[in-house]
Amino acid sequence: VQLQASGGGMVPPGGSLRLSCGASESDFSMYAVGWFRQAPGRERSFVGAIRWTGEMKYYADSVKGRFTISRDRAKNTVDLLMNSLKPEDTAVYFCAAVRAHLTLETSQKADFYDYWGQGTQVTVSS
Repeated sequence: VQLQASGGGMVPPGGSLRLSCGASESDFSMYAVGWFRQAPGRERSFVGAIRWTGEMKYYADSVKGRFTISRDRAKNTVDLLMNSLKPEDTAVYFCAAVRAHLTLETSQKADFYDYWGQGTQVTVSS
């Protein structure tokens, strides 16, 4: 499965961005998808994830209430809507996928996912 993350850019604090994760597989809707981010000099960290059914979503505490993950089955994508962005949200954002049942615990583990996109840069700055 080849993943492609897009939608990054530069926005001022308080702004919004929508990232999109697309896949080469037609059955991408059968995959659980996670979003992670990595800031310069820091380890990759969990942002959020969604089960393949879409009925369960998990978020890091730092983004709860500001970020929303959703599936667009018509477009074969998983989107990450980011509102009220802060400078500390600045990072390269990656999407990852796995064809397995997602739980709160496993969703946050990078090594649980089998496929990764190349990342898209998000910069929050005035």
